[in-house]
Order: sequence, then structure tokens, then C-alpha cells
Amino acid sequence: MGLVAKNFFVTDTSSVAAEEIVWRGTSSQWKNFGVYLSCGLFCWLLVPIFFALARYLQTKCKVFELTTQRLKITSGVFTKTTETLELYRVKDIETQQPFLSRLVGIENVQMTTSDASSPFVLIEAVPSSVGFADKLRNQVEIIRQQKRVREIDIE
Repeated sequence: MGLVAKNFFVTDTSSVAAEEIVWRGTSSQWKNFGVYLSCGLFCWLLVPIFFALARYLQTKCKVFELTTQRLKITSGVFTKTTETLELYRVKDIETQQPFLSRLVGIENVQMTTSDASSPFVLIEAVPSSVGFADKLRNQVEIIRQQKRVREIDIE
């Protein structure tokens, strides 16, 4: 049967697919190159060392997880915060690769969404060899077909 009654709502659990991780990763530390360079020049002051360490931990602890249904962004060193974006809300995907980013093989992926809490989502310094933007686009199309969601712009 696969039917479960919860709070007067009936949900068909036989058609619910398990959510799988498509890609999981963090930003590259190359995005902090300028900070590391300036902290290296002034390391004799000792304070920049702690500043560089804080930036390293912030970048390392910000995890991006693309699943078959959502994009989860978990950030925080001591206190974790997870933002979730349903993939069917993604309207546009743009990749940006400035000159220095191209040299080291990273790119920025910017999404325009219909989500009120996060209309723009920027994922910085993702290795371009991963093909994150293509994986994201494919998952957006798949979930839109599964949920039968269409984008309509009214002007």
C-alpha cells in the first residue's frame, strides 16, 4: 500500500525517492590568496596569523552539498547553520571565471532563484574540473520534470 496518515494528511510513500548526494565539497582556499599574502607579509605582528587561520577555518567549514532534490549550504566553525534551497526554485545559473581563477582552475557559480529568503546564491571558488554548474543544471531539470514545475515570468 505505502499510505501513511499524518495529522489528517495522507501521503503516498511508495513514490517518494530517497534523496542522494550528487556532489559535496568546499570552496578552494585560492579565494583567500590575497588575505594569505597580506598576512604573510605582516606575520611579524602575530595578529594576521590568527586572521589567516580564521579565514582558513571559515572556508574549510563551509560545505556545499548538492542532492537530487536540494542544495544545502552548511557554514560555521563552532555553531553550524544550514541553508536549504529546493532545486526547482533555481531560475538561472551563471558561471564566472575571472583571469586569476582560470589560472588556478576554479570558478564561481551564481544562481538566481525564486526563493524569497535567498534570491541570489553564490558559490565561490569551486574547482572547474568538477563541472558543478552542469551537475546543478541537470538536477534542476530532473526535479522540475518530477514535480511538474514550470517557470512563468509575468511582466
